[in-house]
Amino acid sequence: MSTVRWLAAAGLTALLGATAPGPTPPPAQPPPQLDDADVQRAVDRLDGVVKDAMKRTGVPGVAVAVVHDGKVIHLKGYGVRKAGESAAVDADTVFQLASVSKPIASTVVSGAVGTEGWTQPVAPHVPGFALKDPWVTSHVTVADLFSHRSGLPDHAGDLLEDLGYDRPYILSHLRYEPLTPFRASYAYTNFGLTAAAQAVADEKGVPWEKLSADTLYKPAGMNSTSSRFEDFEKASDRAWGHVKVDGAWKPEFVRDPDAQSPAGGVSSSARDMATWLKLQLGNGKLDGRQIIGADALERTHWPESVASPPHAPAGRTGFYGLGWNVSYDDEGRLRLSHTGAFAQGAHTNVTMLPGEQLGIVVLTNTSPVGVADAVALDFFDIAQTGEISRDWIPLVDALYQQQADEGRSKTDYAHPPSGATPAKSADTYAGTYESPYYGRARVVAGADGTLTLELGPKPQRYRLTHYDGDTFSFPTAGENAVGLTGVTFTPDGKSFTVEYLNTEGLGTFTRVEGG
Repeated sequence: MSTVRWLAAAGLTALLGATAPGPTPPPAQPPPQLDDADVQRAVDRLDGVVKDAMKRTGVPGVAVAVVHDGKVIHLKGYGVRKAGESAAVDADTVFQLASVSKPIASTVVSGAVGTEGWTQPVAPHVPGFALKDPWVTSHVTVADLFSHRSGLPDHAGDLLEDLGYDRPYILSHLRYEPLTPFRASYAYTNFGLTAAAQAVADEKGVPWEKLSADTLYKPAGMNSTSSRFEDFEKASDRAWGHVKVDGAWKPEFVRDPDAQSPAGGVSSSARDMATWLKLQLGNGKLDGRQIIGADALERTHWPESVASPPHAPAGRTGFYGLGWNVSYDDEGRLRLSHTGAFAQGAHTNVTMLPGEQLGIVVLTNTSPVGVADAVALDFFDIAQTGEISRDWIPLVDALYQQQADEGRSKTDYAHPPSGATPAKSADTYAGTYESPYYGRARVVAGADGTLTLELGPKPQRYRLTHYDGDTFSFPTAGENAVGLTGVTFTPDGKSFTVEYLNTEGLGTFTRVEGG
């Protein structure tokens, strides 16, 4: 998710975090500061907030749920499931949650293994799983990976998913990723968290998707919620993901996130998410039944890692817990939040103030333009003060755009330099290559002298365009697409490096014998 990494990782903490508390959370929540009238004031204005955001951005569909004091006080769909069609979004329309899957996954783990399960090592339970340092491999726990403090680099494994590799392959290849200091650094990793969830499921002897259903979805009556892409794809009332094409929202892609299901693969409706919010705010209890142990669930709400250090003496510190962004607001209240985003067409937000027994979830069916976050921010602004403190949409959208731009190459491959050195003959580059991390690749020469790069297990095919000398380019694809990227061969044609795959130094492919 290169275009949405920062906010997906830091969520509203980055915008609303507060100064650091002590190393452990406060022993008790401060008394509520919002009364029923404050909350109702925000609910009364929600329709206008949502409709205004949709009008400004063109987002086709939104669903919103609000829970307060154990009751669902707002549950509504807006707009359409698919641009150009009339089927309306309602409270039961199923959306892909993207990274809002993470706090749901931590709820499942809490229910499956309780408080002690968070400290169990991961490696013994996941076949082939290892990290670069054997000592870290033997010590990394479920909590370490859920709080992104394993030392794995940012979004480790995501590019393997883009190329079509499955979960076992990706988890078994994290061992090639370089590590920063264990438990002393933070980097957001979908597949680190997935490995931890897989360890819990493997210990229980069931697939993660079944563990999620048996532990949470079925007992809570979340009948429209699933951790399997197949269920989302088959749902009759589902939202289609949209991306901007020539200024209009188009349903161009269908994102299959099964490889990282615990981290990004849940689909759900506003109605089911309201049920989950009630469970979260009710300390694991739902309609008088204890679905998830209160102590285990509370453990997920504690700060575990410093996700965004303060950048000034009076700056705010953002934390990450177990699947949650954890912060303390201007009133000293614990604030839990998470943003979810697929560049290929999903943007979601959940935010809770446990001390106020108040939470909101916002689901949208487009790549992120700030709507899901802004609706939640507006809601809490209005509840607290009666006014929206600032225009959140352009602020949040600018952060997403900044991240998208940072992932792009500094080289303008669309415009080769004047006097560019010609390429060698196509046969010089054609052949079979391998990378320990990315697997086998082929460079195929066409009869007309063109070159095609084949990557991934299926494989994916990319036409190479000459840029200069032994350097070519191709347009990237998938969730982590960054526009044109470079492919540079060594002069002897014995290896090549793919620029956007080489962030961690793993993007070089070497010609195999006879290739």
